[in-house]
Amino acid sequence: MFRILKKQKLNDSVIRMEIEAPFAARRAEPGQFVILRADERGERIPLTIAGYDRERGTVEIVFQVVGGATMCLGAREEGESIPDLVGPLGVPTALEGLKKVAVIGGGVGCAIALPVARKLQKLGASVTSIVGFRSRGLVILEEEFCACSDRFFLMTDDGSYGEKGNVCAPLGRLLQTETFDEVIAIGPLVMMKFVAAATRPYAIKTVASMNPIMIDGTGMCGCCRLTVGGETKFACVDGPDFDAHLVDFDEAIRRSRTYTAFESRKREEHCNLFRK
Repeated sequence: MFRILKKQKLNDSVIRMEIEAPFAARRAEPGQFVILRADERGERIPLTIAGYDRERGTVEIVFQVVGGATMCLGAREEGESIPDLVGPLGVPTALEGLKKVAVIGGGVGCAIALPVARKLQKLGASVTSIVGFRSRGLVILEEEFCACSDRFFLMTDDGSYGEKGNVCAPLGRLLQTETFDEVIAIGPLVMMKFVAAATRPYAIKTVASMNPIMIDGTGMCGCCRLTVGGETKFACVDGPDFDAHLVDFDEAIRRSRTYTAFESRKREEHCNLFRK
């Protein structure tokens, strides 16, 4: 069993948890993920590690409550335990040797981008962080990004906080006058697609952290397959980081919508259960 030591609501739909998981904490690196179940009958869900403390033996996860499985996980309280947590899985984000990096996060993907920015700062790199949200009420981790960034841009689609627009606006301005060793994008597929389009004319290496549908996390089921440079890759064992200029984002977007109707039905069933 894995005990929940801390639980914090970051906004109306996003929750941060610190979970006691010594083995995962000892080996975790930015970019890796865990697979867990909220209860004995629960669905296996992959969640990227948002932070870790090797001395305390804990890992942090940040997740958005969107379906039945995340509703069950979100209902867990401090002091309670979850039955299963496997990890760390996936290939760590390659950060060694980078001197100047733009880290771009969108929505709840910012929780995945944060440990990347922190590790880069620790390695002595110059970090420009650009984060985007739909509106002020959805903003998360602003102070944490400010603390580990040399430059920080906060965007909202409606202009209710920070600068109005999407993450490509400040990125485009910066690319006109300077370059980066690498741009790392983590967030919605559409956002990462347009970040890749913005950097392509400048031939700047751009990495996208992919989070497709996943079940076993070992490459056996094939659910997390992606097309990268015309080849089939599996996010769980080959990724989750891939060359954004080679990812077939249109295919990934189509596949991500496969179970939209099922997820809506399970969410409604879960809500009805608690209404009774």
